[in-house]
Amino acid sequence: MQKIKSLMARQGLKSPQESIADLSPVEDFRIPSKEEMREMREQPIDPQAEQEIINSIQEVYYSNDSFDMVQHELEKLPPELNLQELEEYRDQLKRQQATVSKKVADLILEKQPSYVKELERVTSLQTNLQLAAVICTNARRQLSISKEDFTEASLGLLANQRRRHLLTGLLKSLRTIKTLQRTDVRLSEMLEEEDYPGAIQLCLECQKAASTFKHYSCISELNSKLQDTLEQIEEQLDVALSKTCKHFDVSHYTRVQLAYTLLEKTQTAMDQLHMHFTQAIHNTVFQVVLGYVELCAGNADTKFQKMQYKDLCTHITQDSYVPCLSDLCKALWEVMLSYHRTMQWHEEQDKEEPPPTTDEAGAADTEEAVVDHSYVKKKLEHGLTRIWQEVQLKVKAYLLGTDMSNFKYDDFIVVLDVISRLMQVGEEFCGSKSELLQESIKRQSVNYFKNYHRTRLEELRMFLENETWELCPVKSNFNIAQLHEFKFMGQSRSPSVSPSRQVLSSQDQVLSSKDQEVLSLFQHFSQEGNPFERHIDNKDEETEDVLASNGYESDELEKCVYQDYDSDSDVPDELKQDYVDEQTGDVPLKSASRETLRSRKKSDYSLNKGSNAPILTNTTLNVIRLVGKYIQMMNILKPIAFDVIHCVSQLFDYYLYAVYTFFGRNDMYESSGPGLISSRLRTTLNRIQESLIQMDSLGEGSSIVHGGPGEDRKEKVPSPHLSQLVVLTASETLYGLAQRVVATESLVFLAEQFEFLQSHLDTMMPAAKKPFLQQFYSQTVSTASELRKPIYWVVAAKALDYEQMLLLMAGVKWDIREIMSQHNVYVDVLLKEFEEFNKRLGDVSRHVRVPLPVSNVLWEHCIRLANRTLVEGYGNVKKCSNEGRALMQLDFQQFLMKLEKLTDMRPIPDKDFVETYIKAYYLTENDMEQFIKNHREYSMKQLANLVNVCLGSHINKKARQKLLAAIDDIDRPKR
Repeated sequence: MQKIKSLMARQGLKSPQESIADLSPVEDFRIPSKEEMREMREQPIDPQAEQEIINSIQEVYYSNDSFDMVQHELEKLPPELNLQELEEYRDQLKRQQATVSKKVADLILEKQPSYVKELERVTSLQTNLQLAAVICTNARRQLSISKEDFTEASLGLLANQRRRHLLTGLLKSLRTIKTLQRTDVRLSEMLEEEDYPGAIQLCLECQKAASTFKHYSCISELNSKLQDTLEQIEEQLDVALSKTCKHFDVSHYTRVQLAYTLLEKTQTAMDQLHMHFTQAIHNTVFQVVLGYVELCAGNADTKFQKMQYKDLCTHITQDSYVPCLSDLCKALWEVMLSYHRTMQWHEEQDKEEPPPTTDEAGAADTEEAVVDHSYVKKKLEHGLTRIWQEVQLKVKAYLLGTDMSNFKYDDFIVVLDVISRLMQVGEEFCGSKSELLQESIKRQSVNYFKNYHRTRLEELRMFLENETWELCPVKSNFNIAQLHEFKFMGQSRSPSVSPSRQVLSSQDQVLSSKDQEVLSLFQHFSQEGNPFERHIDNKDEETEDVLASNGYESDELEKCVYQDYDSDSDVPDELKQDYVDEQTGDVPLKSASRETLRSRKKSDYSLNKGSNAPILTNTTLNVIRLVGKYIQMMNILKPIAFDVIHCVSQLFDYYLYAVYTFFGRNDMYESSGPGLISSRLRTTLNRIQESLIQMDSLGEGSSIVHGGPGEDRKEKVPSPHLSQLVVLTASETLYGLAQRVVATESLVFLAEQFEFLQSHLDTMMPAAKKPFLQQFYSQTVSTASELRKPIYWVVAAKALDYEQMLLLMAGVKWDIREIMSQHNVYVDVLLKEFEEFNKRLGDVSRHVRVPLPVSNVLWEHCIRLANRTLVEGYGNVKKCSNEGRALMQLDFQQFLMKLEKLTDMRPIPDKDFVETYIKAYYLTENDMEQFIKNHREYSMKQLANLVNVCLGSHINKKARQKLLAAIDDIDRPKR
């Protein structure tokens, strides 16, 4: 078919018949004749036979167009030709050819309609193409005409428009360049206005614009100038950052941080900021100390400015030390406050950060911002400790640069208070325990306190030796909280709170106490004020009004004091409740009724219209003030709390020892008094003498116990000596009873104040040392009231003439034979002695209030001595009858009856002691033996007298010897 199609293409469009006729002979394709064709048509058609003939054609004939069939057939001829075989083979080829030709002719005839139709389509297409060629030719001609008429003019307009656009851009660029040339003036103005973010933003925009116009030659120089300006802005920005170290301003710091953010140097800013803070601390303290040193040096030629800070601190004088320290801490507070506010600013900024963006560029910026924030946060947190460490080092160098051992107490307390407040600042600043400050102030405090306490003990000895034991007139409502030295307890509700925490000024008292506790120093002084200004103002405010206008307050004055309780209106309820009146145990009230006042007066042995003011001396007040100073020092400096409390205990010990030594130690009466000094009191006195008193200064036989002390003499004080102005031998004054009352009751009052302070001291005492405090209170403070017995025993032993009574009793005849109705004279004499004692006691009470416990002790001692004198007198009787025994009972009952009218003491002391002895006269032999065993309170002489006088006529000599032997056995262990 391919061969046929190619042939048709070469011959053109002809009819099938023409096409077949035009086949060239070159193709070696013999066209059958009409007869042959007719024969072929006429031959019966057997499709199967035709197919077999076609199938018998060799495949080589179908190979390709270049196949040479003639050459092929010739090559197939055998060497020897056989005509018949050739004819047969020729006929076979003819049949094959005829069959193929017939097949081809059939196919051509079968496809002729399609061929004709397709030929028509081709002819139509040719016609259309010729028409399209004509249209294109006309169009090109018309376009040529249009080009000549319109395009050249339009393109000219477009070119002019483009040129105009370029010139407009050039003008804009020239104006931008002109603006860039004038930018340096605006940048200078913005820097003067401290608009750093605006200046940086403008500079960066100018740099960006300059890079856009870098193809202009004038821009290269401007770009270099802008870079220099940007560096200048960074330098000024660093200076602006350093200013925030001393005076933090939110708007100023916000501008600075925004500027660094624009520069993308947030982390660098943090590094620079910490360096500036460190430098600010150094410069601040150096300038403060240098100012005071130069001020005190006057015209000295010493070049202080070239000195190191540590050496400069050694030139501070004692007078300027406290003001300089105060100014130093004020300046350091400003630096730390600035750092604190800087941290607050960054914390607030973190809270206000916008949510992260989701796009890729925004995510990258957010990640970078997170890294910056994390770095800033860590840097600031680490800087807290670093800044505080620098502060501690500077203050430590200042503290140790001066020897404070000879400072005045008030000045040293101010130093402690300032340092304590500074440590509180450090704790709130970074949670530090301020070990460096504690170590340095402890070193100075121990050095100061040793010297101070030694001096105070010497002063106390001097006060005691010059004390005349006169009453110090104080108001009825006096308590220690009214003294300057205890003002800190009124300011602090809890003893554990340091006075340094009481920093709120008076104008801020409108805040509730709860609000005051919540507010920290940095919160309270964040905007104005300074926590180191308080103590200076307090000095002017400290006033106390504790002394009465005269020795005694009148009824009206006392009424006024009790009804209008102004003087302790500033004392907290806690202190009012803890203060207990030393005599009645009542709590002072703001308004007391007349009945209350009367009951208070009745509770004391007083014949005058005196007040119920505490009994104390000037020395007592001094000791109380000292205790207040010690506690104040201990409150501020807790590391030496135990040393301070130990010294406080020594003050009380020495006062107690002095009172006992002056008024209670009398060998003659001490040994005869029945249980006057308890074992606990005696142990306490021995301990004080061994640990605190220098034995060399004691007179011979004056020590309570034998043996010398084993401690260093530097820790001890010479024993005090009673002033020669104090007379204890005059009977008119009841042997110095007024002085004894003042001394003893002032000690009791002092002990009560120590009891009041116990809870406060306990909170300050380290846990390991608390047993010392408990032992001090249980064995020393609680024994103060026990000194009443030995001190007032001396008065009671001399107040009545007991020897005269024994002589009068010896002159009575007891072996009478009739019952008497009249008592003996010695009873009247003894009662007269008591009346005289009562009168002299009243005289004393007109000068010094005699509290009820004192009068009770005095009456108890006198009655006890009188009763024992009666028993002693009855024990001296040589002969006695039953009527005589009845007379003894009559005398004693008369004595009791009259005595009960003189005193309100019930029961009468030692009443049973006398009655039991008188009744023993009626005992039998067996009962007497039991009586001897059970009543060892009587002396051997008194018991022997019962045996000899009462039973002498009723028992034989052997029985008497037996009873006397029993008495001797009882007495032997005592010997």
